[in-house]
Amino acid sequence: MPNPGRLTAARFYHMRIEQLIIFENDDFVAVNKPSGLLTIPDRHDNALEALSTLLKKHYGSIFTVHRLDRDTSGTVLFAKHEAAHKYLSQLFESRDVEKYYLGIVNGELPVPAGSINAPIMEHPVQRGKMVTNAKGRPSLTDYEVQESFGLFSLVKLRIHTGRTHQIRVHMKHLGHPIAVDELYGSKEPVRLSAIKKKFRLGKFTEEEKPLLARLALHAFQLRFTDEKGVRHELEAPLPKDMAAVLQQLRKHKKA
Repeated sequence: MPNPGRLTAARFYHMRIEQLIIFENDDFVAVNKPSGLLTIPDRHDNALEALSTLLKKHYGSIFTVHRLDRDTSGTVLFAKHEAAHKYLSQLFESRDVEKYYLGIVNGELPVPAGSINAPIMEHPVQRGKMVTNAKGRPSLTDYEVQESFGLFSLVKLRIHTGRTHQIRVHMKHLGHPIAVDELYGSKEPVRLSAIKKKFRLGKFTEEEKPLLARLALHAFQLRFTDEKGVRHELEAPLPKDMAAVLQQLRKHKKA
């Protein structure tokens, strides 16, 4: 006899997956990955939940085309069958997919738009960390400041190569790391008290709750042409936490 508790959990799970889907057809599905969720299972820790595993439960079969860092939110593409997987993977490999991100970075950039052409390699000592180095693999990122607020800036980024932590490493290289980046900047969360002058805690509030407590990087758009010649622009809306920070920055921006 089926467990009613499990059925409820299954219904909730299916609702959640469906809420993450941006677009799907017979060949692929685009999903808005939440921050903190792995794209594929961790080789060393099977207990960690992964998006590909959840999708396999939902669709029965799914093929990973590309990945996002665990803490980065946004658009991820999965193929529904082997032929689509082969085509889409080749599209990413040949750099025929335009990949756009939005990031909240620390400080104001002196040059509002430009390209960062700095090779990236693994850190010689720190495992899991990357650095810019002349001996690294070619890496190219375009950036364009969308809004500046003094303390932070909203930046649109396009990556032409797909190196590990590329945007995070390149923004550190510029001297303006992504906000709340423990590895390449500061793990300090974004709080309203840092944005609003004369900030006061509520009468019954003992501790200030952060507006944003995770990496402020979002993969917001993928542009490509599928095997049938159809052009796609798949976009994931900005998550609530990043939107909340921008709302407060705009509200309290100096005139």
